[in-house]
Amino acid sequence: MEKQQLLQKLCLTNLLPLAFLGDSVHTTFVREKILQSAENKMTNYHTAASYFCKASSQSKALERLQPLLNDQEKEIVRRARNAHPKHSAKNASGKDYIAATALEALIGFLYLSKNTQRLEEFLEISMQKE
Repeated sequence: MEKQQLLQKLCLTNLLPLAFLGDSVHTTFVREKILQSAENKMTNYHTAASYFCKASSQSKALERLQPLLNDQEKEIVRRARNAHPKHSAKNASGKDYIAATALEALIGFLYLSKNTQRLEEFLEISMQKE
């Protein structure tokens, strides 16, 4: 199944699989950026990556992205927020976990849409510290 067909299938049903994919895309991007940024020990890499990949940071990233979203992206975020995952966050509030899931679904959507320019822009914004 090609990416476009998969995207259409997922957008018609539950968006949680998009979040599953978006989580891996986001984590890979974060790890690459951290490896490029400085010479560190492995524990420092993990600590730095964990900061950007935790639910509270992803929730804040989604807040920064909200004004930039087009109607289709807003709809993906809205539907992903309303999805009900079978598990809950270990170290995050419910609100942050839901927002992080919405961000990950948006990233998965952009990845499968092959909208690389928008995806790169959003991923860069997700790594901004406050």
